[in-house]
Amino acid sequence: MKNILLAVTGLSPQVITETIFALHQNQQQVDEIHVITTRTGKEKIYSQLTGSPKGHFYQYLEEYKIKKNSILFDHSCVHVICDEYGNELEDIATADDNEKLLAKCLGLAFEFTRDQNTSVFFSIAGGRKTMSSCLTLAAQLYGRPCDRLYHVLVSPEFENNRNFFYPPKESRKIKFTDQNGQPCYKETKFATVTLINIPFVSIRPHLSSEQLKEPKDPGTLMLSLVKDESLPLIVNLPDKKISYKNVELDLMPTSMAVYTFFIIQKKNCRKDRKNCRDCTDCFMDIISIMKNAETIAQIYRKICGTRPVEEMSSTGIANLTAENFRSHKSKITRQLETVFGLSGAQKIKICAIGTRPDTKYGILMDKNQIRMVRIANFIT
Repeated sequence: MKNILLAVTGLSPQVITETIFALHQNQQQVDEIHVITTRTGKEKIYSQLTGSPKGHFYQYLEEYKIKKNSILFDHSCVHVICDEYGNELEDIATADDNEKLLAKCLGLAFEFTRDQNTSVFFSIAGGRKTMSSCLTLAAQLYGRPCDRLYHVLVSPEFENNRNFFYPPKESRKIKFTDQNGQPCYKETKFATVTLINIPFVSIRPHLSSEQLKEPKDPGTLMLSLVKDESLPLIVNLPDKKISYKNVELDLMPTSMAVYTFFIIQKKNCRKDRKNCRDCTDCFMDIISIMKNAETIAQIYRKICGTRPVEEMSSTGIANLTAENFRSHKSKITRQLETVFGLSGAQKIKICAIGTRPDTKYGILMDKNQIRMVRIANFIT
């Protein structure tokens, strides 16, 4: 089994040697080191770790009697984040930069975890916080039981010291600057480097083989996992209520009549489909809705059961027009969004698709998730 260290770093490349030291102290073998960084970070790695035989990475190998060729860590192992033109980024300074960073983390995590003969050690000890966050997300999306997520804790006085790369076998003095700006020295024998194994929940077992053919963005992967519970939308006509996700909303009879009309169109759709996803065959344009104004009035009469429709205002539900229909629709939408939230209301509200004059109206929810509690002798 080959062990790959995948790390993020910024302007402090010593986090790499500190991590290697900590892994070795915990009897963890490392066969390859891969680093995600910026252009400046790459230059720091070359100048301080691997650019010459005297680099601190090679010094560490020599001091701890580790064969130089036993760990692959060359120019091909330094992965610099680039813009869309291939230019190496100087820093992660914008949201767009962060998207490219995340894509790099996901791409490499996908590549290294697809090989069954490897284990990946994700190290989040270096770089900006956004870098460690992106690599953590990549580990959660693609990590397997054999993979590990690590952080490294270094003694505070040594953590940010430019001269400290790992605890040497023979203690030596390192120059510091105290709080007053005065030089002082400390022995490296007092330095501690601790490997922290961070538990993480992997969603990989829940991904399909199709989703594991190539790297996907987090939104695509999570969308396949985050599914609404199979809780129905219940339209209770006698009580003039609608219930969804265990929350109830009381509607006025006029609103209930308009809403029920569209529920009936959805339920009565004869198209033979397993679900209603992307189907709007039951949606109606405003002309068709106006032709069914009397049907909406009849629904109101059944729901209300008191005041005769003919005694109502000429501008009310008995004389539905395009203008007051849109008013009813807006009022219903506001109530749904208030009670069920924007995302909850999206599936159950009366949606409008297309642009005027070709706008059509209907409900997106799958008809198999809708139940109606009917009034006696209510035939639709």
